[in-house]
Amino acid sequence: MKNILLKKPIHRSDIRLFLGRMYFTLKRHITWLFGSINFARNKSNGSFTHLYASHKTPLLRKLKDVDMYLQHNKITNLKIAAPKINNIVLRPGETFSYWKLIGRPTKLKGYKPGMVLKSGKVTVRTGGGLCQLSNLVYWLTIHTPLTVTERHRHGYDVFPDSNRTQPFGSGATCFYNYGDLMIKNNTSMNFQLQLNISDKYLEGAWLCDSTPTFRYEVYEKEHYMRSEYWGGYTRHNTICRRKYDIHGNLLDDEYVVENHAIMMYAPFLTDKNSGNSDLN
Repeated sequence: MKNILLKKPIHRSDIRLFLGRMYFTLKRHITWLFGSINFARNKSNGSFTHLYASHKTPLLRKLKDVDMYLQHNKITNLKIAAPKINNIVLRPGETFSYWKLIGRPTKLKGYKPGMVLKSGKVTVRTGGGLCQLSNLVYWLTIHTPLTVTERHRHGYDVFPDSNRTQPFGSGATCFYNYGDLMIKNNTSMNFQLQLNISDKYLEGAWLCDSTPTFRYEVYEKEHYMRSEYWGGYTRHNTICRRKYDIHGNLLDDEYVVENHAIMMYAPFLTDKNSGNSDLN
């Protein structure tokens, strides 16, 4: 991993931020309408029989300085969004687009105010909390041979680790519509995404129509925290994965992604009430 220097955050005016959002939102709509990407759009009610990857994350967590009503609103938002992508079939050559399938999360569609992270601070916005869903889909995907073609993560690390079960930076943040999660099927197999919301967990799985030929083990390396010249702290790591055949033989050790974030808390401290594995 290269030695990345993160500059001190630059404050931008509300007008500049608004114009930037409008530009990138329009640009993404044009890509959806006139681009050459073959987007996945078909669903199948019948389950594929071969499991490639599965995972679940808790719906409720106690986050420092975050009201629990926002967590409950998040569950409402997840129950609206998850069915939009549940049972989607990703055929060879097709690309899964998180936001193209879910659409804009608005109050008219039933979405409630939920927690979002903006410039390293917790704020409230309609549809907030959907990052837990994109995080889950991304984590599942890097345990399969599917190819992630677009993924974003927060430039800020807001909460200290506590009971983290996944490496730092192993999720994918989302912001409508240009902060998308896109996944392409470059294999010869058909894949199906299955999601479920139980009483306690958001559950997900990638299934396929033939026996999996590989198994992946995701891990982090080169993790460090650093004091920057401008007075803040930053956090860095590299996510990799080991690829095994069906007999357990190691075939490859692959690079996945690098993460670089500005820390919004004192480093090397933990808080038992600030677990954040669904906010990667």
